[in-house]
Amino acid sequence: MVRPANLEPIQGRMQEIPANLMLKCSGCGAMLVTKDYVRDLRVCPRCGHHGRMGARERIDLLTEGFQEWDKDLTPRDPLTFPEYLPKRSSAQIKTGENDSILSGAATLNGRPIAIAASDFAFMGGSMGSVFGEKITRLFERALKERRPVITATSTGGARMQEGLMSLMQMAKTSAAVGRLREAGVPFISLLTDPSMAGVQASFASLGDLLVAEPGAMIGFTGARVIEQNLRIKLPRDFQSAEFQMAHGQIDIIVPRAKLKDELGQILSLLLD
Repeated sequence: MVRPANLEPIQGRMQEIPANLMLKCSGCGAMLVTKDYVRDLRVCPRCGHHGRMGARERIDLLTEGFQEWDKDLTPRDPLTFPEYLPKRSSAQIKTGENDSILSGAATLNGRPIAIAASDFAFMGGSMGSVFGEKITRLFERALKERRPVITATSTGGARMQEGLMSLMQMAKTSAAVGRLREAGVPFISLLTDPSMAGVQASFASLGDLLVAEPGAMIGFTGARVIEQNLRIKLPRDFQSAEFQMAHGQIDIIVPRAKLKDELGQILSLLLD
Protein backbone atom coordinates (compact mmCIF):
# COMPACT_ATOMS: atom_id res chain seq x y z
CA MET A 1 0.00 0.00 0.00
CA VAL A 2 1.36 3.40 -1.00
CA ARG A 3 1.15 6.00 1.79
CA PRO A 4 0.14 9.50 0.62
CA ALA A 5 3.19 11.69 0.64
CA ASN A 6 1.43 14.63 2.29
CA LEU A 7 -0.35 12.74 5.12
CA GLU A 8 2.27 13.19 7.84
CA PRO A 9 2.76 16.94 7.29
CA ILE A 10 -1.03 17.44 7.50
CA GLN A 11 -1.24 15.45 10.73
CA GLY A 12 1.66 17.43 12.13
CA ARG A 13 -0.03 20.72 11.40
CA MET A 14 -3.28 19.49 12.99
CA GLN A 15 -1.42 18.60 16.19
CA GLU A 16 -0.03 22.14 16.33
CA ILE A 17 -3.52 23.72 16.41
CA PRO A 18 -4.31 24.73 20.04
CA ALA A 19 -7.34 23.07 21.60
CA ASN A 20 -8.69 26.43 22.77
CA LEU A 21 -8.18 28.29 19.49
CA MET A 22 -11.93 28.82 18.99
CA LEU A 23 -14.97 29.05 21.24
CA LYS A 24 -18.71 29.25 20.73
CA CYS A 25 -20.66 32.35 21.79
CA SER A 26 -23.29 31.28 24.30
CA GLY A 27 -25.53 34.06 23.04
CA CYS A 28 -25.76 33.53 19.27
CA GLY A 29 -23.69 30.39 18.74
CA ALA A 30 -21.09 32.08 16.52
CA MET A 31 -17.60 30.59 16.47
CA LEU A 32 -15.08 33.13 17.72
CA VAL A 33 -11.29 33.23 17.89
CA THR A 34 -10.49 32.94 21.59
CA LYS A 35 -7.69 35.52 21.69
CA ASP A 36 -9.88 38.05 19.87
CA TYR A 37 -12.76 37.32 22.23
CA VAL A 38 -10.56 37.92 25.26
CA ARG A 39 -9.20 41.10 23.67
CA ASP A 40 -12.79 42.28 23.20
CA LEU A 41 -13.44 41.83 26.96
CA ARG A 42 -15.41 38.62 26.37
CA VAL A 43 -18.12 40.47 24.46
CA CYS A 44 -19.32 38.82 21.24
CA PRO A 45 -18.72 41.18 18.28
CA ARG A 46 -21.75 39.72 16.46
CA CYS A 47 -24.55 39.73 19.03
CA GLY A 48 -23.06 41.78 21.90
CA HIS A 49 -23.47 38.95 24.42
CA HIS A 50 -21.42 39.67 27.57
CA GLY A 51 -19.60 36.51 28.64
CA ARG A 52 -18.52 35.86 32.22
CA MET A 53 -15.23 37.22 33.54
CA GLY A 54 -13.06 35.93 36.35
CA ALA A 55 -12.81 37.99 39.53
CA ARG A 56 -9.24 39.18 38.92
CA GLU A 57 -9.99 39.88 35.29
CA ARG A 58 -12.95 41.99 36.38
CA ILE A 59 -10.96 43.95 38.94
CA ASP A 60 -8.13 44.53 36.45
CA LEU A 61 -10.69 45.91 34.01
CA LEU A 62 -12.11 48.42 36.46
CA THR A 63 -9.19 49.51 38.61
CA GLU A 64 -5.48 50.20 38.95
CA GLY A 65 -3.03 49.07 41.64
CA PHE A 66 -5.19 46.38 43.26
CA GLN A 67 -4.03 45.25 46.71
CA GLU A 68 -5.84 42.17 47.97
CA TRP A 69 -7.33 41.94 51.47
CA ASP A 70 -7.95 38.77 53.51
CA LYS A 71 -6.41 36.56 50.84
CA ASP A 72 -5.65 33.70 53.24
CA LEU A 73 -9.23 33.06 54.33
CA THR A 74 -10.30 29.60 53.13
CA PRO A 75 -13.73 27.97 53.47
CA ARG A 76 -14.05 25.01 55.82
CA ASP A 77 -16.64 22.26 56.00
CA PRO A 78 -18.80 22.99 59.10
CA LEU A 79 -21.47 20.42 58.15
CA THR A 80 -19.12 17.72 56.81
CA PHE A 81 -21.21 17.97 53.66
CA PRO A 82 -20.59 15.09 51.20
CA GLU A 83 -17.98 15.92 48.55
CA TYR A 84 -17.71 19.56 49.64
CA LEU A 85 -13.97 19.56 50.33
CA PRO A 86 -13.05 17.88 47.02
CA LYS A 87 -15.26 20.36 45.13
CA ARG A 88 -13.71 23.26 47.01
CA SER A 89 -10.20 22.04 46.25
CA SER A 90 -11.06 21.54 42.59
CA ALA A 91 -12.42 25.08 42.39
CA GLN A 92 -9.30 26.45 44.04
CA ILE A 93 -7.10 24.70 41.49
CA LYS A 94 -9.32 25.81 38.60
CA THR A 95 -9.43 29.49 39.54
CA GLY A 96 -6.25 29.97 41.57
CA GLU A 97 -8.34 31.58 44.33
CA ASN A 98 -9.09 30.45 47.89
CA ASP A 99 -12.78 31.27 47.58
CA SER A 100 -15.35 32.67 45.18
CA ILE A 101 -14.83 36.30 46.27
CA LEU A 102 -11.84 38.58 45.80
CA SER A 103 -11.60 41.85 47.76
CA GLY A 104 -9.19 44.65 48.39
CA ALA A 105 -8.11 48.24 47.82
CA ALA A 106 -7.45 49.88 44.47
CA THR A 107 -7.88 53.12 42.60
CA LEU A 108 -10.38 53.92 39.87
CA ASN A 109 -9.10 56.71 37.63
CA GLY A 110 -6.82 57.69 40.51
CA ARG A 111 -9.55 57.70 43.18
CA PRO A 112 -9.06 55.30 46.14
CA ILE A 113 -11.82 52.70 46.41
CA ALA A 114 -12.59 49.37 48.06
CA ILE A 115 -13.66 46.67 45.61
CA ALA A 116 -14.83 43.07 45.58
CA ALA A 117 -15.70 40.73 42.72
CA SER A 118 -17.11 37.22 42.76
CA ASP A 119 -16.02 34.46 40.39
CA PHE A 120 -18.72 32.21 38.93
CA ALA A 121 -16.08 29.62 38.02
CA PHE A 122 -15.62 28.95 41.77
CA MET A 123 -18.65 26.84 42.69
CA GLY A 124 -21.03 29.15 40.87
CA GLY A 125 -19.76 32.23 42.70
CA SER A 126 -21.68 30.99 45.75
CA MET A 127 -21.65 32.84 49.07
CA GLY A 128 -20.43 30.86 52.03
CA SER A 129 -19.02 31.98 55.38
CA VAL A 130 -15.72 33.19 53.89
CA PHE A 131 -17.49 35.10 51.11
CA GLY A 132 -19.74 36.85 53.65
CA GLU A 133 -16.88 37.57 56.03
CA LYS A 134 -14.74 39.11 53.30
CA ILE A 135 -17.60 41.29 52.06
CA THR A 136 -18.36 42.43 55.62
CA ARG A 137 -14.71 43.24 56.28
CA LEU A 138 -14.59 45.11 52.99
CA PHE A 139 -17.48 47.36 54.08
CA GLU A 140 -16.03 47.84 57.56
CA ARG A 141 -12.59 48.80 56.30
CA ALA A 142 -14.08 51.07 53.64
CA LEU A 143 -16.07 52.78 56.41
CA LYS A 144 -12.94 53.27 58.50
CA GLU A 145 -10.92 54.63 55.57
CA ARG A 146 -13.83 56.50 53.96
CA ARG A 147 -13.38 54.66 50.67
CA PRO A 148 -16.33 54.33 48.28
CA VAL A 149 -17.18 50.66 47.61
CA ILE A 150 -17.81 48.82 44.36
CA THR A 151 -18.89 45.18 44.31
CA ALA A 152 -19.25 43.12 41.13
CA THR A 153 -21.39 40.01 41.52
CA SER A 154 -21.56 36.90 39.35
CA THR A 155 -23.23 34.28 41.49
CA GLY A 156 -25.93 31.67 41.83
CA GLY A 157 -26.56 32.62 45.47
CA ALA A 158 -25.87 31.03 48.85
CA ARG A 159 -23.62 27.97 49.13
CA MET A 160 -25.82 25.04 50.05
CA GLN A 161 -22.86 23.00 51.38
CA GLU A 162 -22.61 25.40 54.34
CA GLY A 163 -26.32 25.50 55.12
CA LEU A 164 -27.33 28.01 57.79
CA MET A 165 -23.75 29.31 58.01
CA SER A 166 -24.19 30.51 54.45
CA LEU A 167 -27.65 32.01 54.94
CA MET A 168 -26.37 33.99 57.94
CA GLN A 169 -24.14 35.96 55.58
CA MET A 170 -27.20 37.62 54.04
CA ALA A 171 -28.05 39.41 57.28
CA LYS A 172 -24.42 40.10 58.16
CA THR A 173 -23.52 41.73 54.86
CA SER A 174 -26.79 43.69 54.76
CA ALA A 175 -26.10 45.09 58.24
CA ALA A 176 -22.63 46.15 57.11
CA VAL A 177 -24.17 48.02 54.16
CA GLY A 178 -26.48 49.79 56.60
CA ARG A 179 -23.55 51.09 58.63
CA LEU A 180 -21.84 52.28 55.47
CA ARG A 181 -24.98 54.12 54.38
CA GLU A 182 -25.43 55.80 57.77
CA ALA A 183 -21.91 57.19 57.44
CA GLY A 184 -22.55 58.50 53.94
CA VAL A 185 -19.93 56.32 52.20
CA PRO A 186 -21.07 55.53 48.64
CA PHE A 187 -21.66 51.94 47.59
CA ILE A 188 -22.13 50.96 43.93
CA SER A 189 -23.35 47.44 43.18
CA LEU A 190 -22.44 46.10 39.73
CA LEU A 191 -24.68 43.20 38.71
CA THR A 192 -23.24 40.87 36.07
CA ASP A 193 -24.47 37.57 34.71
CA PRO A 194 -25.88 35.98 36.81
CA SER A 195 -26.69 37.86 40.03
CA MET A 196 -29.19 35.65 41.81
CA ALA A 197 -30.70 34.30 45.02
CA GLY A 198 -29.12 34.98 48.42
CA VAL A 199 -26.48 37.40 47.19
CA GLN A 200 -28.97 39.44 45.17
CA ALA A 201 -31.43 39.30 48.09
CA SER A 202 -28.85 40.83 50.43
CA PHE A 203 -25.99 43.29 49.89
CA ALA A 204 -26.02 43.21 46.07
CA SER A 205 -29.43 44.89 45.89
CA LEU A 206 -28.62 47.52 48.53
CA GLY A 207 -26.20 49.74 46.63
CA ASP A 208 -26.79 53.47 46.41
CA LEU A 209 -26.67 52.83 42.68
CA LEU A 210 -27.43 49.51 40.96
CA VAL A 211 -25.51 49.12 37.70
CA ALA A 212 -25.93 46.12 35.38
CA GLU A 213 -24.24 44.78 32.28
CA PRO A 214 -26.38 44.20 29.17
CA GLY A 215 -28.28 40.91 29.23
CA ALA A 216 -27.31 39.97 32.79
CA MET A 217 -29.72 37.62 34.59
CA ILE A 218 -30.82 39.32 37.80
CA GLY A 219 -33.30 37.97 40.31
CA PHE A 220 -33.99 35.69 43.25
CA THR A 221 -35.57 32.43 42.11
CA GLY A 222 -35.07 31.04 38.62
CA ALA A 223 -37.86 31.52 36.11
CA ARG A 224 -38.51 27.78 35.73
CA VAL A 225 -39.04 27.34 39.48
CA ILE A 226 -41.45 30.27 39.56
CA GLU A 227 -43.45 28.93 36.62
CA GLN A 228 -43.70 25.45 38.12
CA ASN A 229 -44.78 26.66 41.55
CA LEU A 230 -47.15 29.46 40.55
CA ARG A 231 -48.34 27.77 37.34
CA ILE A 232 -47.87 30.91 35.28
CA LYS A 233 -46.03 31.74 32.06
CA LEU A 234 -43.37 34.40 32.50
CA PRO A 235 -42.17 36.84 29.81
CA ARG A 236 -39.32 35.56 27.67
CA ASP A 237 -36.84 38.17 28.94
CA PHE A 238 -37.97 37.89 32.57
CA GLN A 239 -35.03 38.65 34.94
CA SER A 240 -32.84 40.17 32.22
CA ALA A 241 -31.13 43.45 33.08
CA GLU A 242 -33.29 45.17 30.50
CA PHE A 243 -36.52 43.80 32.01
CA GLN A 244 -35.39 44.75 35.51
CA MET A 245 -34.55 48.30 34.45
CA ALA A 246 -37.89 48.73 32.69
CA HIS A 247 -39.59 47.74 35.97
CA GLY A 248 -37.51 50.00 38.21
CA GLN A 249 -35.29 47.37 39.82
CA ILE A 250 -31.94 48.72 38.62
CA ASP A 251 -30.70 52.21 37.78
CA ILE A 252 -28.52 51.92 34.70
CA ILE A 253 -27.20 49.41 32.16
CA VAL A 254 -23.63 49.99 30.98
CA PRO A 255 -21.73 48.02 28.29
CA ARG A 256 -18.56 46.45 29.64
CA ALA A 257 -16.18 48.55 27.53
CA LYS A 258 -17.61 51.73 29.08
CA LEU A 259 -17.90 50.55 32.68
CA LYS A 260 -14.69 52.01 34.07
CA ASP A 261 -15.33 55.50 32.73
CA GLU A 262 -18.99 55.43 33.73
CA LEU A 263 -18.20 54.30 37.28
CA GLY A 264 -15.52 56.96 37.54
CA GLN A 265 -18.00 59.65 36.49
CA ILE A 266 -20.59 58.37 38.96
CA LEU A 267 -18.09 58.53 41.82
CA SER A 268 -17.16 62.06 40.81
CA LEU A 269 -20.81 63.09 40.98
CA LEU A 270 -21.26 61.45 44.37
CA LEU A 271 -18.07 62.70 46.00
CA ASP A 272 -16.83 65.91 44.35
